[in-house]
Amino acid sequence: MIQLRQITKTYFVDGLKVSALNGIDLTIERGAFMALAGTSGSGKSTLLNIVGGIERPTSGALMIEDQMIWDYPANRLADFRAQKLGFIFQTFNLLPVLTAYENVEYPLVLNHTPPDERQIRVQTLLKEVGLEGLAQHRPSQLSGGQRQRVAIARALAFKPMMVLADEPTANLDHATGTALIALMKNLNRASGTTFIFSTHDPRIMDHADRVVTLEEGTVVNDR
Repeated sequence: MIQLRQITKTYFVDGLKVSALNGIDLTIERGAFMALAGTSGSGKSTLLNIVGGIERPTSGALMIEDQMIWDYPANRLADFRAQKLGFIFQTFNLLPVLTAYENVEYPLVLNHTPPDERQIRVQTLLKEVGLEGLAQHRPSQLSGGQRQRVAIARALAFKPMMVLADEPTANLDHATGTALIALMKNLNRASGTTFIFSTHDPRIMDHADRVVTLEEGTVVNDR
């Protein structure tokens, strides 16, 4: 489903050239539950952002479903992200003025999903992530684990082909993080949605079908 060919990414920091990625070659199959591992600065978050259409590579080719997404104009790329990709962040990134229900519903509103269909989809997702009784709670009324469950439901709202998760368990305690990993694994098996994680968490690596380890912007292990 995803092909990366000789992906490089270079930044300039205070006039100095910094190479974040150095010729990454990867093929990722549909339905994967995959971890990008490595120390801080290894390039895993940069690679995740390139796959997600957030950061443009300096050179190389990225194909998703046989489409060169970085050849898209900006508006088409934005539509592709909204309709095909779900994102989960370690800081949750929920809208604080909206309820759990409204946060999950928000991407469906943006994509003009009919109200009746939105209601069914949101209620189903909140039940799947164990939050059906907390639909009217705002983020400030939820625990960290509950907020991340809302974020997972929101990421799945538009039935994306792929979910990209950047350190999703980093701000959670051990028990909550373990429970959420199991939840995401179950959702992956049930729906066939591809999950790609950028992570330091050995628990995610243990549950992953594949772990790609980066070091200084280069793949050093792929198992």
